[in-house]
Amino acid sequence: MAAKTATFNSIMSDLRARKFSPIYILMGEEAYYIDKIADYVAENALTPEERDFNQTVVYGLDTTAAQVADMARRFPMMAEYQVIIVKEAQNIQSLDALEKYLKAPVASTILVWCHKNGTIDRRKKVVALAASSGVVFESKKMRDYELPSFIENYMKERNVGIDYKATQMIADHIGSDLYRLTSELEKIFITLSDSNRMVTPEIVEEKIGVSKDFNTFELRNVIVRKDVLKANQIINYFDKNPKTGSIYSMLPNLFSLFQNLMILHYAPKKHTDADIAAALDVKPGWGTKEYAIAMRNYSPRKTMDIIAKIRETDAKSKGLDNPNTPAGELMKELIFFILH
Repeated sequence: MAAKTATFNSIMSDLRARKFSPIYILMGEEAYYIDKIADYVAENALTPEERDFNQTVVYGLDTTAAQVADMARRFPMMAEYQVIIVKEAQNIQSLDALEKYLKAPVASTILVWCHKNGTIDRRKKVVALAASSGVVFESKKMRDYELPSFIENYMKERNVGIDYKATQMIADHIGSDLYRLTSELEKIFITLSDSNRMVTPEIVEEKIGVSKDFNTFELRNVIVRKDVLKANQIINYFDKNPKTGSIYSMLPNLFSLFQNLMILHYAPKKHTDADIAAALDVKPGWGTKEYAIAMRNYSPRKTMDIIAKIRETDAKSKGLDNPNTPAGELMKELIFFILH
């Protein structure tokens, strides 16, 4: 099967349909998707009986591309395929032997090349050869704004619903470490009853330990509405409980809010949920209503000033032009500037 550069979902769809490629170059900064693909091949391409003679796992520190190519040229024993999985392949220096192999790959070999913590230079012939005869996949780090969709889809695949606020609480509290994120989601799954498959903020508070009333999502919510009292309550709570909301989790969240708000202020169409969703390339829903309120509460000039203040606070939080102001005071100063 020949394929172009692929997505995680398209690869998994083909694997489930047993449409195997002779080569999978899996590379990138996000190890989660690389491992998911490699693990699926390891567990499903061959039967347990076939694996004994036809499945080989090697590590980059312990092997060379030439050795892998020699293994790949073998034929399977009493099976349709042989599987070779190269883990930590970024530790293999020369890819000349792999390049030579990919000019005439063996159709009965499934070679999975797992290159983590970076990518192979796409200008190298090995990448083009792999794309022409198999699959090249770059696993990119998930951005913060993509986390809610990831959580919702992860839940949906397990026939579990999740409240919008609960989704945001989890995303803001855990961040883009997908291994930790999925581990926390699994903790929630095992506690749900068959009669109630809905995750609420109360469940997130109980099982993950993030307050449903004092979290970065709730802070963003009250800032949008200019609720000064509640915003100060949350900031004071963060200051006394640093693990619940640090300046490093708060700043990206607020920057995203006001950056998108600036886009909307100058968008040609911004009057309906559909207009807002189109301008920001998001799904209509609670989030679009949030921006509609924010546009009424923050003028373009004020929005621009807030973005500048967030940048200044970020620099100070990293020690630039700030000899001794603690993070808690920087947070309070920023929130005061935003709300007044």
